Amino acid sequence: MNILTYITLIFAFIHFSITAQVEPDNFSQSQKNEMTLVWSDEFNIDGVPNSLNWNYETGFVRNEELQWYQPQNAYCKNGKLIIEGKKETITNPNYTPNSKNWRNNRKYAHFTSSCLITKELHEWESGGYFEIRAKIDTTAGAWPAIWILGTNDKWPFSGEIDIMEFYRINNNPTILANAVWGSNKHRNGTWDSEKIPLSHFTSKNSGWVNQFHIWSMHWDNEQIKIMVDDELLNIINIKESVNPNGKNPFTKENKHYLLLNLAIGANGGKPDIKNKPITFEVDYVRVYKKI
Repeated sequence: MNILTYITLIFAFIHFSITAQVEPDNFSQSQKNEMTLVWSDEFNIDGVPNSLNWNYETGFVRNEELQWYQPQNAYCKNGKLIIEGKKETITNPNYTPNSKNWRNNRKYAHFTSSCLITKELHEWESGGYFEIRAKIDTTAGAWPAIWILGTNDKWPFSGEIDIMEFYRINNNPTILANAVWGSNKHRNGTWDSEKIPLSHFTSKNSGWVNQFHIWSMHWDNEQIKIMVDDELLNIINIKESVNPNGKNPFTKENKHYLLLNLAIGANGGKPDIKNKPITFEVDYVRVYKKI
């Protein structure tokens, strides 16, 4: 083998290694070729996330979580979206003494974070392929999520798909892949949920929690498949995801939007935020549709 051939092979190997790290083939190329990339954010501009792509939730929002959501906890740097969960005190402008509403009876929030949403900017009919490359923080108190909500009704009749959730169940760090739709109980959904202990991944790869992973969802007329790094986590049968009113939130007449958030506390457990924030990092978000 001459030196030129040897150098060529070395560069080819390096290129293959980098490509494999950035975008594993967790969705066959032939299937992807049948779809069109209809929207993405690569987060390649430092500073504030693109306002044409993202709105924000603000304040106390759901689940009696500890954080106050605010836009300033999300920023782009070195080609990544970074969401920070911080320990800091914010005065609740909606504070009402003796209120029975948890959003109003807390005088202060002692943690802050961000929830970015595509609502009213980018919404998609059911179906397609969603791919997100992200790294989650498994520190106690962290509850990061990549998820989809419907716009045609109130939760849970609107439908929800959790491409990724991480929190603690009985104090055990757990990855979740879920879908939920309506039930006959007020404000209670019908869940199709898979709970995978974090140890399932770390036992095979001791560095798993310090690495980026490909979280994805393939959604067609029959099934919703949720995956991470080629591994199938859950399959939701769309024929079964019917609300009591007979409507199905996961069929093509409904629109949905994407959320990226880092909650603190509640299911995440007691926060262990000391000298540095909890972080949730996203390299890119890509949405493919069959046109």
